Amino acid sequence: MLVMIADLLNADEVTLLCEKMHNVNYVDGRTTAGREARPVKRNKQVSRDDPQLAEMQKLITERLMSNELFRMATRPKTIIPPLFSRYEAGMAYGSHVDNSIMRGVRTDVSVTIFLSDPDQYKGGELVIESSAGEQEVKLAAGSVVTYPTTSLHRVAPVVSGERLAAVTWVRSFVRDAAKREMLFDLDTARHRLFTQLGKTPEMDLLAKTQSNLLRRWVED
Repeated sequence: MLVMIADLLNADEVTLLCEKMHNVNYVDGRTTAGREARPVKRNKQVSRDDPQLAEMQKLITERLMSNELFRMATRPKTIIPPLFSRYEAGMAYGSHVDNSIMRGVRTDVSVTIFLSDPDQYKGGELVIESSAGEQEVKLAAGSVVTYPTTSLHRVAPVVSGERLAAVTWVRSFVRDAAKREMLFDLDTARHRLFTQLGKTPEMDLLAKTQSNLLRRWVED
């Protein structure tokens, strides 16, 4: 399940992060890639030793955890500290699957936060592969896409301009992607029906069902 979230970051927050990304130390992105992804990864990443990184990570993590749609889509137990990447003309990240364990944490959901507006660079689409084909994602600055970490995906070559983004991963309370999707659909329906009908006996039954499914499926 792909979920796209607009305006996770406001314009001032996007500007702040982009300014910081032009005044930080970078390392070769291959230093954080797994064995099979390393040969196809060509980008720059903010150094983990850069003194500004912790503040940047804190902002992203706080905005994700405070976003209701993100919580519904991912059921987050743990968010791994985000990485910040920079792609210049000619850079790309070939087809790969993200590591299943990062910093000792199982990864269930991958998250990309776009920091450059689409008109600031050509190419650089996030391409997510599935049995239904490929889906290209290129969102406005401050927007987010979440997708299962089990998916093969890639960043298409940047033709011109500069692509700035943050990426992170979630360990979910609900490990199975199909179950997360069912809970997301149920939550979405409940919200819409409550807006239309208010509290009713039928709404109580839906709330009971969702709570009991969570009890059955959650890994705490």
